[in-house]
Amino acid sequence: MLVTFKTSAYSDITMFGTAAVSLLKLMGQSGNVPGAILAADVPQALKTLHEGLTKLEAEELNPGSANPEENGQGGFDDDEEEVPVALHTRAGPLISLLEAAAAANESVLWDS
Repeated sequence: MLVTFKTSAYSDITMFGTAAVSLLKLMGQSGNVPGAILAADVPQALKTLHEGLTKLEAEELNPGSANPEENGQGGFDDDEEEVPVALHTRAGPLISLLEAAAAANESVLWDS
């Protein structure tokens, strides 16, 4: 599934559903598609997304006592597997859309 985010203040952003739902949940939304954020709520959603991404990135940098070699995820060969794109990297275009919507006092909609 693909999810497209729309606002009249920015170009449409389309991303894979799993990443989109994860980002929606980090924004404090239910993760349901379709959905919307009213213009008055966009700044808070943007703030919540930034906070969620910061927390997620900190957890990724400090995984605790988990050892990737123990669970078979360490030392993979680049020829065999692709390195996944981090969620905070995928969030970049959505953050730009939310910032533009907040600046223009516009609502944000998303649909599949």
